[in-house]
Amino acid sequence: MVQKADTVGARIRYWRMRRGGMSQAVLAGLAGVSQPYVSQIESGRKTIDRRSTLVAFAAALQVTVADLLGQGTEPGDPARESATECVPAIWSALIEIEDGERRRPTCTPEQLAADIERSDELRMICNYPAMARMLPGLLVEAAAVGGPILARAAYQASTCLRHLGYRHLALSAARVAVSAAEGAEDSAWMAAARFVYVQSLPIESAALAARAADRSLSELQADAADVRVRQMLGQLHLSAALASTVEGRSDVARDHLAEATREANSLGDPADGGGFNGCGFGPTNVGLWQMSIAAEQGEMGRVIELSRTLRPQVLAATNRQLAYWLDLGRALSESGRRDAEALGAFVQAERAAPIPFTLNPLARDAVVTLAQRAKRRAVSDDLRLLAGRMGIRLAV
Repeated sequence: MVQKADTVGARIRYWRMRRGGMSQAVLAGLAGVSQPYVSQIESGRKTIDRRSTLVAFAAALQVTVADLLGQGTEPGDPARESATECVPAIWSALIEIEDGERRRPTCTPEQLAADIERSDELRMICNYPAMARMLPGLLVEAAAVGGPILARAAYQASTCLRHLGYRHLALSAARVAVSAAEGAEDSAWMAAARFVYVQSLPIESAALAARAADRSLSELQADAADVRVRQMLGQLHLSAALASTVEGRSDVARDHLAEATREANSLGDPADGGGFNGCGFGPTNVGLWQMSIAAEQGEMGRVIELSRTLRPQVLAATNRQLAYWLDLGRALSESGRRDAEALGAFVQAERAAPIPFTLNPLARDAVVTLAQRAKRRAVSDDLRLLAGRMGIRLAV
């Protein structure tokens, strides 16, 4: 049914066979799951819905989660390949900045400000390949100025690189952002940079991510009179809640979520849909993170229940709308009895943010699973078309 074996399940099987032909039963024991579950994952009949399960499989197979997701390594997608061509130059710019080298600026302050605004507009609509083409020059020019200008450009770079699957470079960019913001003693950008640092950490480092968020919350709380700082502290509470959930500390996650909810109710949704740095902190964004946390806890009914209370379109960042539809679609498909509704949600996710939806390995797996389950029936035209746009070739 599916001709292109680039799913998470296919990679799990590949690494299992590389480990001396490890059996499914042995892998199941090491990962703390059942052998039938491993079989369903490898065959594409089920998807992995929890980050903690990905971490368990990666540890059992002695690889990284990125290896299982195929992030930043697989050719074939035009959007990824377009961005990949720019990655060496971005890497070189980050190395130069981290080594303390600064070139003389070649553009006016007005042009630099306009370029940063343009890059931010591309971030808000998730056009990461176009961002990647701008970033080498933008980073070097921003480094010549330093301070919040560099923090903002490095934040954008970290976000772009993370979504393209280059987490190691996203982490480097986040560190540049933190250093620039701290050097300028700008609390709002310090909070934003700390947030993107936490976001750039690999899934395996959930405990570190939670500690880093906690430390930032403690250090920056004194500056919470600034609404921009309050918004970013709220984002840090949300990231700490998700990281704590992955780590298995649901009580800590609950406390962070309660703090984020209290702050969001006090601030309300940003009038422009973005707020400081376009993060969109407010009740709607808290609800979207609650959906992701419920999915991580395996509470798919709760994901669907929360979805009925939210209107993600009030937020300007299309990646938040993508998160809503993707989490909802995966929750609907979990039982195998609401696949038509799940497909509708995935189509909405693609419409909201086509590039990151196509690049998202878990979205690809979810669409493959719908196709595998439909093989005894006719695959609908809508599913076949969606799969085709994602580069997934289905047998005729």
